[in-house]
Amino acid sequence: MKILAYGLNYAPELTGIGKYSSELCEWLAGRGHTVEVVTAHPYYPNWVLAEGYDNRSYRHEVRNQVKVRRCPLYLPRVVPTGKRGRILSHASFAISSVPKLMASARKLRPDVLLAVTPSFLIAPMALAVSRMFRTPSWLHVQDFELDAAFELGMLTGSNLRRAAMSVESVILRKFDRVSTISPRMMDRLHTKGAAPESTVKFRNWVDTDAISPADRQTRFREQLGLSDRHIVALYAGSIAAKQGIESLAQAAAELQAKAPEVVFVFCGGGALLKHLVKIAAPLSNVRFLDLQPDERMQELLATADIHLIPQRAQVSDFMLPSKLAPILASGRPAVAMAYPGTQLATEIEGAGIAVPPSDQQALSEAILKLAKDHGLRMRMGEHARALACARWHKETILSEFEARLIEVASRGRKNG
Repeated sequence: MKILAYGLNYAPELTGIGKYSSELCEWLAGRGHTVEVVTAHPYYPNWVLAEGYDNRSYRHEVRNQVKVRRCPLYLPRVVPTGKRGRILSHASFAISSVPKLMASARKLRPDVLLAVTPSFLIAPMALAVSRMFRTPSWLHVQDFELDAAFELGMLTGSNLRRAAMSVESVILRKFDRVSTISPRMMDRLHTKGAAPESTVKFRNWVDTDAISPADRQTRFREQLGLSDRHIVALYAGSIAAKQGIESLAQAAAELQAKAPEVVFVFCGGGALLKHLVKIAAPLSNVRFLDLQPDERMQELLATADIHLIPQRAQVSDFMLPSKLAPILASGRPAVAMAYPGTQLATEIEGAGIAVPPSDQQALSEAILKLAKDHGLRMRMGEHARALACARWHKETILSEFEARLIEVASRGRKNG
């Protein structure tokens, strides 16, 4: 096949959507397909342009057999925590990417145009270009950013919400295929108007060979001055509004005297990193690490005795944390902030403890329970590993997705 992928985030970004989009495209290229990508210059999660990139111009590069076309976007001087900076940034990419998307579609004549959201602002152009070149269109939804933005107060107003949801519904119905990453998010697609026969569940994944249970005595522990007696509660990933990560700092404050052997390690970057560093400054049981490259991910995850998955209640079924699959594969238990019955709580059943996002005491108690019970950590960690191998296996998930792409491309050729 010839596949044209279109989205805001791509490698060398280390977290979230960029990581999964690049792994997918490189895997497809490795299978012999021709893959081109139209994306932005790398900037996430720190909202700082990656070294070696010039945001004033377009750029072409080849990464692991994938031709990547980079487009400039607006990056605010201050990391955006509200709506204005993010909307302007996403809109700037939606505009600057139009000529490159058109040029790629004209030259490549793709069998499928695959758009990845967020940002949903690219969806109308993806749809327009697919129609213009009679190319089957596929929209992959990593999270429902519009719902999350309204629930978190980043966007406000009932009239604006109705208008935005109406436009979103129309666009979702017009794509040939729409996929998302969890059963609850599939249900939401249907509620929004996407036809069940056009929707596909396409989970995120983990390479269970690259990420596996390993010795907890790592170089990271040495770097942080931690010994075998310390119980490491690790958060690794983007530090942003939808995580509700302040709750973890509050848990650290509560456990500082009660369980001094428990050390909270935050590894990541994002809009709220400076705020988190500020509120954690008085705490002796908190450490920080920069984002780590893929080659050190196994070692990082092995450093943890307990993984932490914070999430705000308002976004519980609008997204599923991308860090979940690697956490499970590492063979360590998790404490997740999720109400019973939500997708996240369901996914970690038997492999961790889910606590209500609003219950600070339950969060601290869950961390303390796992910290004090080595046998429970081992049992839950073993179950986590089994879940990763059964539900999140990279080759299985990507092979199934490839088969669906071939099906859509074949129908497009017949109709063309």
